[in-house]
Amino acid sequence: MKKMLDRYKSFFSLRCDAFRLTGKFSLRSLLRNALLNRTFRPVVTMRLCQNASQSASLVRLLLPLFKLFHKFSTHNACMDFPWQTKIGAGLCITHGWGLVVSQGAIIGKNVTLFHGVTLGRSDKISVNGDRASGYPIIEDDVWIGPHAIIVGPITIGRGSRIAGGTFVTKNVEPYSLVGGNPSTILKSDCVPDVMNASPC
Repeated sequence: MKKMLDRYKSFFSLRCDAFRLTGKFSLRSLLRNALLNRTFRPVVTMRLCQNASQSASLVRLLLPLFKLFHKFSTHNACMDFPWQTKIGAGLCITHGWGLVVSQGAIIGKNVTLFHGVTLGRSDKISVNGDRASGYPIIEDDVWIGPHAIIVGPITIGRGSRIAGGTFVTKNVEPYSLVGGNPSTILKSDCVPDVMNASPC
């Protein structure tokens, strides 16, 4: 049973991603947006790549083709968005231009990313030259505004909102409103901003 659930996890996630666009799901809407929506297409190709890479069937043979589609769709959307990134269901990318997501980042469910957002790696180099890299973890229901930069091995707590242009290098408590450079908590116990929250 678990194998069957894992097999269809990417397609279930894609259904939730599509729900975020309009607040409802239909196969027709999914196909239309996959073809015509510049910021949704990379999400579709990411899920196809993930499904193919995890498949034990002949679908795995389609991975090179799906990777090519993903490269084309991210190039067309002007974003750096690796298909290997761990991303929960219900992802919403708004505008998308200049989005940069490091492969090692982890993104939860019902997350919203605006244009220019960077989820990046930070490195610490020890005295003997050893390098330790770290990536951010974005928990469920997080809203990240335009041109926000989040780097390093930090966690953005569930339901938080990161204001546009914010530079974040430290952990953010759940349900916080954060802004500024360097980032500061502007408000605690804030209401999450999740338009068309997917029932995932």
